Amino acid sequence: MTLRRAVQSVVTVAVLAGAGFGVMRLREAEAATSLPTAPAKKGEFLVITRCRGELHARRSVQINAPTNVPDLRVVWLAPQNSAVKEGDVVIRFDGSGAKQQLQEKEAALKQAQATLDQAEAEARITAEADRRDLSGAGYDLEKAKLEVSRQEILSAIQGEEAKINLGLSENKLKVQKATVGLHEASGRSKLASLTRVRDQAQYEVDLTKDRLSKMEVKTPLNGVIIYMPNYSAGWMNAKPFKVGDQAWPGATLAVIPDLKTLEMESKVEEIDRGRISVGNDVRIRLDALPELTLSAKLDELSSMTQVSFDWPPTYNFRAYARLADADARFRPDMNGSMDVVIRRIPDAISVPAKAVFTKNGKPVVYVQSAKGYAPREVEVQARNPDEVAVTGVAAGTAVALVEPEVKK
Repeated sequence: MTLRRAVQSVVTVAVLAGAGFGVMRLREAEAATSLPTAPAKKGEFLVITRCRGELHARRSVQINAPTNVPDLRVVWLAPQNSAVKEGDVVIRFDGSGAKQQLQEKEAALKQAQATLDQAEAEARITAEADRRDLSGAGYDLEKAKLEVSRQEILSAIQGEEAKINLGLSENKLKVQKATVGLHEASGRSKLASLTRVRDQAQYEVDLTKDRLSKMEVKTPLNGVIIYMPNYSAGWMNAKPFKVGDQAWPGATLAVIPDLKTLEMESKVEEIDRGRISVGNDVRIRLDALPELTLSAKLDELSSMTQVSFDWPPTYNFRAYARLADADARFRPDMNGSMDVVIRRIPDAISVPAKAVFTKNGKPVVYVQSAKGYAPREVEVQARNPDEVAVTGVAAGTAVALVEPEVKK
């Protein structure tokens, strides 16, 4: 029994030793195959300063509601953020009321013109009759003068009658001249009054036609249309203008940014302000279009901090980079990152920032081998948010992105 128990003990120990060795080999195999890795790359390393920002257009045009036009109700709008070309109609207002007013104003204009034409005809008739009467009075006066000139051959009574007739003829001519003057003044006054009525009617017709022409608002440049908030319902309930909204004369309805003037406006921390300068190369990435990397130049850098509208408010410098080629998919207020190139390191070895760890106070990378991952000490030349330039590893070396000890 003692020998049997000893044999069983030896077999158990052997089995346990084999199992432990198998588990150790299995863990080594897992460590050698399951960790994510990335190769060390050789090439130019760009030392960058990364900052966040938004796209803004340096030039934009406001679309305002027409002035001196009452009852502006929107009946059609171009789609929000849609591309528009110069001369395209982007907003239409309800013109039915103006069309009805135009018909009424044109009818009033025709009536005023007819009344004026009638008054002009009556004035011509009156002037013609006055000229006839004035000519008759002149004839009577000349006839009376002739009779007076025959006084020597007429009797005394007939001579006195001729003198009386001459005086009457002179008075009649004066009265006729005064009547003609009165008729002319009255005619001019009446015609002037009717002309003013006709001109006022014509002005109202022209004004209504002008209002009708403003029922369609066209864009003055190429770009995208962005509608502004409608504050008629209060600041808390403000929403972009839409079909059916009532607009007030001169209201800012939309803004059209010029896509050719798009630039990235980024916030720069105070610690990075002294590291960058105007003229630095810039790489821009937009969150909505992660597949694109845009090259640009740093055009402008603020010399003083600017306060933000966030709460609590922050103070940052501003950096501006103009986009050389504007894509049709770009829109103002798109968020993105801007990497300002500070320095270039030629023929540098770079690894992902996640592959550099600290061991015993020194930076190391874990190099993949057949038996697992071995730490290798490296020297950091430069560090970026995504990658690190190091010395101590060769190009193409697979380095772990997760620390093996932590993985185990």
